[in-house]
Amino acid sequence: MAVVNNKQREELHRAIWSIADDLRGSVDGWDFKTYVLGTMFYRYISENLTNYINEGEKAAGNTDFDYAKMSDSDAEAARESLIEEKGFFILPSELFCNVRAKAPHDDNLNETIENVFKHIEQSAQGSISEADFSGLFDDFDVNSNKLGPTVAKRNERLIKLLDGIGNMNLGDFKDHSIDVFGDAFEFLMSMYASNAGKSGGEFFTPQEVSELLTRLSIVGKTEVNKVYDPACGSGSLLLQAEKLLGKGKVRQGFYGQEINPTTYNLCRINMFLHNIDYDKFNIANEDTLVHPQHWDDEPFEVIVSNPPYSIKWEGDDNPVLINDTRFSPAGVLAPKSKADFAFIMHSLSWLATNGVASIVCFPGIMYRGGAEQKIRKYLIDNNFVDCVIQLPANLFFGTSIATCIMVLKKSKTDNKTLFIDASNEFVKVTNNNILTSDNITKIVDVFTSREDIDYFSRLVSYDEIAEQGYSLSVSSYVEQEDTREKVNIVELNKQIEEIVAREQVLRDEIAKIIAEIEVQ
Repeated sequence: MAVVNNKQREELHRAIWSIADDLRGSVDGWDFKTYVLGTMFYRYISENLTNYINEGEKAAGNTDFDYAKMSDSDAEAARESLIEEKGFFILPSELFCNVRAKAPHDDNLNETIENVFKHIEQSAQGSISEADFSGLFDDFDVNSNKLGPTVAKRNERLIKLLDGIGNMNLGDFKDHSIDVFGDAFEFLMSMYASNAGKSGGEFFTPQEVSELLTRLSIVGKTEVNKVYDPACGSGSLLLQAEKLLGKGKVRQGFYGQEINPTTYNLCRINMFLHNIDYDKFNIANEDTLVHPQHWDDEPFEVIVSNPPYSIKWEGDDNPVLINDTRFSPAGVLAPKSKADFAFIMHSLSWLATNGVASIVCFPGIMYRGGAEQKIRKYLIDNNFVDCVIQLPANLFFGTSIATCIMVLKKSKTDNKTLFIDASNEFVKVTNNNILTSDNITKIVDVFTSREDIDYFSRLVSYDEIAEQGYSLSVSSYVEQEDTREKVNIVELNKQIEEIVAREQVLRDEIAKIIAEIEVQ
C-alpha cells in the first residue's frame, strides 16, 4: 500500500477545511466530524465495492465493465455472493458517485441519502457481518436542524458535503485510498479533539502516544494473535498494531468495547476506512466494567488502552462485582468515585500469559491510599507490574496533566519494576507537547534494556517498593536532576568585594568633581 506523501496530505487537509468553511455556522465540532466521516465512509465503501466488482469482471475479460453504470435489476443477481464476500451490498443507483451526480436535481435528497444508508445496513442483516453494519449511520441525521432550518437548506448543505468529499483528490484508489482516508480520519479527530475540551480528550489519543503504547506492547514480536482495547474510543490505538507490524500481522483481529454510541460507530467506521475486513474486528457498545462483551474472545496477547480518568462506577454498590473473576483476586474493588484500577484489573484478567498490556493512567492512582493502595500491593506482590513511565504534561487534548503508563505482564523474567521518567521527552508544538520519534525510541530502548540511567530510569526491587508503601510514582524512585546553576560562594564574594571597591572609587571621584564645582 503506497504511503500518502505530504503534498497529498496537505491537499486533503485543505479540502476538509474547505468543507468546514462551507458548513460553518450550521454544523459545528463533533457534529461536523460525524457528517464528514459518514460521507467519507459512504464514498469509501461505494468505491471499494465498485472496484472489487470491476476488477473481477476485467480479470474475466470484460474490460469495459463498470458496476456504477449497471442497472439495479441486473446487479441484484450478485447481491447474495457479494454480501458473503464483502459483508454488504449497494445497488448501482445508490453508489456515492450516482447519488452525488443527481443531488442538485433531487428535491428529496435528504430522504434519498437516508434510504441509501438504511439499505446498506439492511443488506448485512442475517449475515455474519450484521453486527458490524447495524446502526452504523445512526449519527448521520439528514433531517437535523443542525444542517438547516428547512428541507431545502438541509439539502443545499448535503450537496456541498457530497461535492466536498467527492472532490477530494484521492489519487489511484487502489494505491492511496486507505492511507488517505485514515489520515483524514485522524486529522478530523485531532482537529476537533483539540477544540472540544474534555469531551474530545475522552475519545482521542494522540498518534504519538498510541505509537508508544503499542511499541511497548509488541517488543520482540513480529506478529501477534489479537489486539484488545477495553475503552477503544475511535479505535486509533487498536489500529496501531497493524500499522507498526504490517498488514496481516494481527492474525485474528481487533477487539474493543466502547460505551459511547457515537464513538462506537466512529470506531467501526475507522476499521473499515483502514481496510480491516468485517470478519477481522469485533467492536462492542456497552459498559466494559459491568457488562464486558468479549468473554469468549479473551485472553489477548496485546492490550492497549487510554481509559477515562477517575470516572464513577458501581463498585461495591454492586454486590456481584467483588466476586467477578476480573476483580476478586485483589480482594477489594476500585473506589466508586475512581474506576481507574477497575480498568487495570479488567485488562490484567484478560491478558494472555505471553501478553503485554500498556495502559495510560491518571497519576493519582500511583500513590493514593485506601483500596487503590491495596490493589497496587496485589499487583506488586504478584509481580505483574513490569514498568511505570512518567509522561510529559500537556500531551493529551482536553487536559494538561502529566499522565503515566503502566505496563503489565504475567510472565516477567525478574521480580523488579522499571521506572522511567520521560517527563522531559517532548517538543512543544503550538499549545501542546508532542513525543517525537526520537523520544519514543529512547523510551522503548530503555524499556527493553531495563537499564539504570541517572535521572531517567531505575530498576527497583520488590523490597524497596514495599518499603515505600507500594507507591508506584516514578518520582519516588528516579532522582530528579538538579538543573539549578551551581554558584561558587568564594568567587562570588571576591567579585562582590571588587564591585564594592570600584563603587567606592567612583564615589570618591564624584565627590571631587562636586567639590570643584562648589569652589567655582
